[in-house]
Amino acid sequence: MEITPVALPLSQNIGPVKDNNTTGALVGSPEENISFKDIFDTALQNLNKSQIKAEETVKKFLTGEVEDVHTVIIAMEEARLTMQLAVEVRNKLVEAYQELSRMQV
Repeated sequence: MEITPVALPLSQNIGPVKDNNTTGALVGSPEENISFKDIFDTALQNLNKSQIKAEETVKKFLTGEVEDVHTVIIAMEEARLTMQLAVEVRNKLVEAYQELSRMQV
């Protein structure tokens, strides 16, 4: 069983990563035009996957396929923390929008 850090659910497949080509360009660099929408969509997909994984783990536990309660608790906690992070990011985005709307032009 592989343990992934719970604090980094949004960083998966996001951001500059060193490419192995000869140019040494960064994958995810501005040259590739990765938009905020793409990053946000990826983060929401990761959130959805963690929620589905937790739900499936609970179902497997209830049907007896998974006997280890720790696996269920870890999946549920990961889903909870991922949701909490998404809510905090949303709150910061709303707060930033409200701040911009209060600015005088």
